[in-house]
Amino acid sequence: MRHIVPHLVILLVFAMISVGYFSPVLQGKKIFQSDIVQFNGMAKEQRDFKKETGEETYWTNSAFGGMPTYQLGASYPHDYIKKLDRAIRFLPRPADYLFLYFVAFYIFMLVLRVDYKLAFLGALAFGFSTYLIIILGVGHNAKAHAIGYFPLVLSGIILAFRRKYVSGFLLTAFAMALEISANHIQMTYYLMLLVLALGVVYLADAVKKKELPAFFRTCGILVAAVVLALLTNATNLMATREYAAWSTRGSSELTVNPDGSPKKVSGGLDKSYITEYSYGISETLNLFVPRLFGGSNGEKLGEDSKTYQFLIRQGVPRVQALEFADNLPSYWGDQPIVAGPAYIGAVVFFLFVLAIFLVKGRTGKWLLAGVVISLLLSWGKNFAPLTDLMIDYFPMYNKFRAVSSIQVILELCVPALAILGVARFLNGSTPPEEKVKALKWASGIVFGLIVLLFAGRGFFDFSGVNDQAYRQYYGNEVVDMIRADRKAMYNSDLFRSLLFVFLSAALLWAGLRGVAKRIQIVAGLMALMLFDLAGVAKRYVNRDDFVQARAMDTPFQATAADREVLEDSSYYRVFEPAVGLNGARTSYFHHSIGGYHAAKPGRLQELFEYQMAKNNRVVLDMLNVKYILQKDQEGKQGAVLNGEAAGNAWFVRQLQPVEHADGEMGALDTLDIRHTAVYDRNAFGDVVPGTSSYTVTPEASVTLLAYRPDRLEYRSENPEDGLAVFSEMYYPHGWKAEIDGEEVPFFRVNYALRALQVPAGTHTIVFRFEPEIVKKGSMVALAGNIVLFLALLGGVFYGIRKKE
Repeated sequence: MRHIVPHLVILLVFAMISVGYFSPVLQGKKIFQSDIVQFNGMAKEQRDFKKETGEETYWTNSAFGGMPTYQLGASYPHDYIKKLDRAIRFLPRPADYLFLYFVAFYIFMLVLRVDYKLAFLGALAFGFSTYLIIILGVGHNAKAHAIGYFPLVLSGIILAFRRKYVSGFLLTAFAMALEISANHIQMTYYLMLLVLALGVVYLADAVKKKELPAFFRTCGILVAAVVLALLTNATNLMATREYAAWSTRGSSELTVNPDGSPKKVSGGLDKSYITEYSYGISETLNLFVPRLFGGSNGEKLGEDSKTYQFLIRQGVPRVQALEFADNLPSYWGDQPIVAGPAYIGAVVFFLFVLAIFLVKGRTGKWLLAGVVISLLLSWGKNFAPLTDLMIDYFPMYNKFRAVSSIQVILELCVPALAILGVARFLNGSTPPEEKVKALKWASGIVFGLIVLLFAGRGFFDFSGVNDQAYRQYYGNEVVDMIRADRKAMYNSDLFRSLLFVFLSAALLWAGLRGVAKRIQIVAGLMALMLFDLAGVAKRYVNRDDFVQARAMDTPFQATAADREVLEDSSYYRVFEPAVGLNGARTSYFHHSIGGYHAAKPGRLQELFEYQMAKNNRVVLDMLNVKYILQKDQEGKQGAVLNGEAAGNAWFVRQLQPVEHADGEMGALDTLDIRHTAVYDRNAFGDVVPGTSSYTVTPEASVTLLAYRPDRLEYRSENPEDGLAVFSEMYYPHGWKAEIDGEEVPFFRVNYALRALQVPAGTHTIVFRFEPEIVKKGSMVALAGNIVLFLALLGGVFYGIRKKE
């Protein structure tokens, strides 16, 4: 207990700090997260269905015309890792993620054999890194979730390489299972890049020491742990992989662009899209000086800003001037939009530079390699040779956008190396002359960098990429004042970093001279670090970001147009052109063809790019968009009835074959969807009926009888054999069609819809979504969880026997 109590006390302190930083949660408030607002809109139908029936639906029609719910918080059978994760994150959100940051990094530091006091210091340095707080403010919860488990995964790997095979295997398996369960593949991918760097360093060390058999044995154990972690998450992984191929993250079958030019064949995202958010090379310095490049696109400067004072002098009312000054476009870096700087702290940065001269061996090498790799890759198009190499040749790298987010690796490695440097500096076995030399070099480098930034500020014009638009709207004088505010922030934050570095260096010099004791140095660094990091983080995420819980639970309010549309009890879709495919407000109230997701259904996206972009409303008609929400000249939203909407299903006279996806898309330019359907003969030639012409009498109809997200029931009445087209998105996995209880094949027409051969007479047609991938994945996950539990029992038994 003497050894355990300090750790328990620290866990309690972590919980108190997490809740204290996000104290409004104690009042029942919730943080307003813009991305979560959109997510709640997307998931509304799915949640309502579960609340009403107690059943899980894996399909929703409230977004993008219909899509699986795999990426919308679907719950799967035997997902016990998710239950474990919820137990770990027991605090109110977002305090739970901050607590996870702290605890995981604390364990990581202990595994690196750092004293628990310094491990506590390191956890604070990691958890309060500005970027990690900002992503909680905007609602990137899955990203924060995945980052939170990074240190635990690394801890298990390091234990395994120390030949603590049982504990290393178990910790890696559990941590990796939790990491995968967080469901942010991009962050997990970046973690694996860091693990690759770690492995290369350890391999080189094994070659040097002639310990290759032990190295490969460890690798085998770690691979087994990762495989087991994959098995426990099999359902989510298999379902995500299946959907990804159908989404915008998969490859397109089209070979021409909307303008008719040849389309570059690619298995991933467009290069310009991947590198849109590329970190500026000089912008790297805001890791050390927070608002060196202006902070954010909406900086809150208030009455002290030059812009506010200028507006007041021009006679602008105080309320309007203050509103403008509290949302200044102060950021002037290379990225389109930034919610805040990726600030790791002046104190942490100084200690990191110190550590470069003190920390030797494998750990220091792979941590430093992680810093360099993540920094270079975060530059994206600003360091094109490396970025292009990774996009073109490195597996899966072209599946992810926003390359600047790889800096999460840097934000883990820098504080880790910084704390190891402090531990080495405070270690009595480290030669005093080595400490003096390291401190002199670190002080010289950092102070020299600050002097250069002060002296070189005249080389910057403090102009942002969006300034021209502001000039046109507000005039030159306002933009000049904004630039003056940017310059003032540059100077003030540079001086701020100088002060924190000076105090940190002075504290370490006092320790060298025997004036300050070890505990005083640790306490002093902790105080400086908290004032530094928390002070900057509070600029971007604070009490003002919290709202009453109902504002998040019901984030959208129905307009008069929404209420008018909701009076229609039939099944139809709604489209809001002002939102398009980038907003989930409409999805909250209606079945919509809009939505908000990073991986949209690929064919719907292409229908918008190739057809809606040239105002071909056939997309709206064939997807049964009955109402269009748009504003009139006075800005009042109204619901416009689309009289051309084709309905839930209809019989056609002609089934026309075309060659490949290009022909299918091209046919939509002039297609009369009520009478003709087109299909790709190369994809569906074996399932399409032999006839291509049908007789459609006035009595022929297909009527929707019953609706639920994963089950649609129709009645068909037709004196002749016919081909029915349904205004539902074709998804090749999981949907089954039945006529009078007997399963029948169906196929894709009009690039995105379902079609079915229906015999003459009156019949009941049912489409039901029963994804086999969920059934198979759940069985695999159950087996994986059983093996993991047995491995845990075996590990405990082994530990007890070994101790005896």
